[in-house]
Amino acid sequence: MSFCVALDGPAAAGKGTIGREVARRFGFAHLDTGLLYRAVGARMLDGMDPVEAARALRREDLDRDDLRSAEAAQAASKVAAIAEVRAALVDFQRAFARRAGGAVLDGRDIGTVICPDAEVKLFVTASDEVRAERRYLELAAAGHDVTRQAVMEDLRQRDRRDSERSTAPLKPAGDARVLDTSDLSIEVAVARAVDLIAKRYCK
Repeated sequence: MSFCVALDGPAAAGKGTIGREVARRFGFAHLDTGLLYRAVGARMLDGMDPVEAARALRREDLDRDDLRSAEAAQAASKVAAIAEVRAALVDFQRAFARRAGGAVLDGRDIGTVICPDAEVKLFVTASDEVRAERRYLELAAAGHDVTRQAVMEDLRQRDRRDSERSTAPLKPAGDARVLDTSDLSIEVAVARAVDLIAKRYCK
């Protein structure tokens, strides 16, 4: 049996953490689709044409150590605005979504474009200030030399680019449940997501 959970939302809203924990709780496979775009962006930074990088993407490309860097994040947002790049990655994502045993995919266009027929769609969001602080602490803990102001500007640039692109812009699906994590602990946010999914999965 296939069962797809689509988690969308802006950077640092918590969808990746929620996605991993939801997948663990239900025994589903998990795919952070942002890694696909980060991997393509990283290969672009290496000098490769982004469309060719997307078409030639390999599983091992998702294991690069630099995919969580701010540079890879900005590059991912840029290549994600290229229609040919998105098209090259659609089939991979859709096949993953319908694998036997259930799947959780988190990204920016899962419920709207990749899996419009997903059994559960959640749009995970949080205020700009909360998201910037979360990302700053994450990057600082990883040893990156960043400032809160620079992280905030980076997030706002990505939000603007992701929301205004002509292909698959970032927005909630019409039938998605919005989960605002601004004032929630990760435990409460996960519990709410699990509850919403269980109501559909356990019917």
